[in-house]
Amino acid sequence: MLDAGFFRRWLTAAAATVDREAERLTDLDSPIGDADHGSNLQRGFRAVVATLEKEAPATPGAVLTAAGRQLISTVGGASGPLYGTLLRRTGKALGEAEEVSEQDFAAALREGVEAVARLGGAAVGDKTMLDALVPAADALDESFEAAAEAAEEGALSTVPLQARKGRASYLGERSIGHQDPGATSSALLVAALAKAAGGSHE
Repeated sequence: MLDAGFFRRWLTAAAATVDREAERLTDLDSPIGDADHGSNLQRGFRAVVATLEKEAPATPGAVLTAAGRQLISTVGGASGPLYGTLLRRTGKALGEAEEVSEQDFAAALREGVEAVARLGGAAVGDKTMLDALVPAADALDESFEAAAEAAEEGALSTVPLQARKGRASYLGERSIGHQDPGATSSALLVAALAKAAGGSHE
C-alpha cells in the first residue's frame, strides 16, 4: 500500500531529477519551444517541495492535489497547467484514503492523464507529454519499472513525429527530428516514481 510519505518521496525525487536535468530540458525546448521548459519546471518543483514540507498533507490525494495546485500557480507557459492538472486530477481520484493500492493509483493516474488530454486537446502521436504519459499509465498496472520504461520509450518515439499541438506545431515539418521536451520531462517524472518505489530506473 502507498501512503502520503510515498507520494512526498516521489515528488521530492522528481524535483531532484528536474534540477539535474533542467538544462537538458531547456536545450530540447530551444529549437521547438520557448527555451524555458527546464527552468519553469525547476522553479515549480522546488515550490512543490517547499509546500509539502510546510503543509505536510496527510493523505496521498492531498499530497498530489497540493502539488498540482502549486505547479499551476508557479509554473509559466503550458507546462504548469498541464502538470498541475495531471497531479490534481490524480489526487482527486484517490479521494481521502490514507493508503491506496498500486492498482488504485494506476486507475487514478489514468484519470489524470485523460484530464491532461482534454485540457490540451491532444492525443498520442501529437508529439506531446501524452506520448510518454499514456503508455506509462497503461504499464503501471504491471509495475513502476515497466511504467518508467514505457515513458522513456514514449519520449524517444517523439523524435520522428511532426508536432500537431502546442508551440512546436507552429514549426510544421521543422519539428521533426527533435525529442519533445514535455514527453521528456514526463518520462523523468515517471522515472522518479520508480525510484521512490525502490526501483533502479534512473
